[in-house]
Amino acid sequence: MPIFVAGTCDTKGRELAYVKELINAAGTEAVLADLSTSEQACESRLGTADFSPATIAAFHPSGVTGVFTGDRGSAIAGMADAFVRFILNRDDVTGLIGLGGSGGTALITPAMRALSVGVPKLMVSTVASGNVAPYVGPSDIAMMYSVTDIAGLNRISRVVLANAAHAIAGMTRAWPPAPGREQSTDKPALGITMFGVTTACVTRLAQSLGETWDCLVFHATGTGGQSMEKLVDSGLVAGVIDVTTTEVADFLMGGVLPCDEDRFAAVKRTRVPCVVSCGALDMVNFGAMDTVPEKYRQRLLYRHNPQVTLMRTTAEENARIGQWIAERLDRCEGPLRLLIPERGLSALDVPGMAFHDPAADAALFAALEAGFRPSANRKLVRLPLHLNDEAFAAALVAHFTELAGAA
Repeated sequence: MPIFVAGTCDTKGRELAYVKELINAAGTEAVLADLSTSEQACESRLGTADFSPATIAAFHPSGVTGVFTGDRGSAIAGMADAFVRFILNRDDVTGLIGLGGSGGTALITPAMRALSVGVPKLMVSTVASGNVAPYVGPSDIAMMYSVTDIAGLNRISRVVLANAAHAIAGMTRAWPPAPGREQSTDKPALGITMFGVTTACVTRLAQSLGETWDCLVFHATGTGGQSMEKLVDSGLVAGVIDVTTTEVADFLMGGVLPCDEDRFAAVKRTRVPCVVSCGALDMVNFGAMDTVPEKYRQRLLYRHNPQVTLMRTTAEENARIGQWIAERLDRCEGPLRLLIPERGLSALDVPGMAFHDPAADAALFAALEAGFRPSANRKLVRLPLHLNDEAFAAALVAHFTELAGAA
C-alpha cells in the first residue's frame, strides 16, 4: 500500500515530486495528491500528480464548486474538507506526508487527524517551530520544521525534505504492527484520565486492573481528554475510567487546559463501559502567575510551579460544572456510573491544604445529583471517601469491572 504525499503542486510541485521520488527510491511506493485550489487547478484534471485537484475536490459535499470558489480562504477550507473525505474513503493509506506553509498545514492536517492513531503521519511545515496544537490536536502527527520556506530546492530544503521522506518511509515499513508484537495485544485497552493531584488514585487503578486491561493513562490537559476520546471513537479503547474531569472546569472558566463541547460524547457514541468521577474539579489551570486574567487576580490562587498557577473553583462555578457534566452524561445510554468522592477532589482538597472547601464541593455534588437522570444502565453513587483514598480506587475498580463484565 502506498504512502500519500500531499500538497499544492501549483506552488510546491518540485518539492512534492522530490519527496515522492525519494520515497520510491527507498523501496516504498508513493503517490502524490495535488491539493491546489487555484483557478488553473480547477481546470486541471491530469498533470504530474496521481490524484488531481478536481479528483479530490469531487469528494466535497457540494462537489468541485465547494472547493474552487475563487476565494482563497473558503477554497482552502473546502479542499481540506474534501481531502478528509478522500482519505477516509480509501483503504490503502499506509502513511501520509504533507508539505506546506501555514495555509498548506491547515489544509493537510485535518486529514491526518482523521486517520487512526498509529498510521504514520508527518507534516513538514514552516510553522512547526511555533504553537502546533491547532494542527496536531489529539492525533499523533509528527511535525518537522522546514527551516527555509518550502519555495524551491536548495542546500537546506533538499536535506530537510530528504530526511522527511526517509522518515516516513521508515515509519511505514513497520506499519501495520505484526500481530503479537506488543505485549498488551491480548488485553483490551482501558482509558484512564489523570492529573498530578489524582496520581495516587490512578496508580492504584492501573495496579489493580493491569493484569486484565492494557491501562492507557491520559494527562487531563484538554488535548489528553480529546486523545482518549479519539481512541474510543476509533475502537481502540474498550472501556473508560474518567477519574479526572478537570478539563471541564477550564472549559467553562477560561483556563488553559480546556476540553471542548464534545467531551463525553465518544462514550455516548460508542457505549463503551464507563465510570466517571470528579478528579481535580476543584481547580482551573493558568500559566505563570502574571498570566492569570485580571478578573481572577483576587481569587484563591496556588503556585503549582513557576509555569502553572491553579485557581480554586467556587461554589457557584462548581454548580455550573456539575450541571454541564450531568447534562452530557444523561445523553449516554451505555453502561455508566458516576462516582462522587464526598471528602475531596484532589491532593490539594484535603484538610490543611490550600483548596479544601467542603461547601464548594457540596455545590458540585448537589448539581451533579440534581441534573443526573438515573436509568437502567446509568447510576450515580455517592461515597464518604476522598478521591485519592485507597477505598475509592477500589470502588472505581469494582464498578468498572461490573460494567465491563455485563457489556
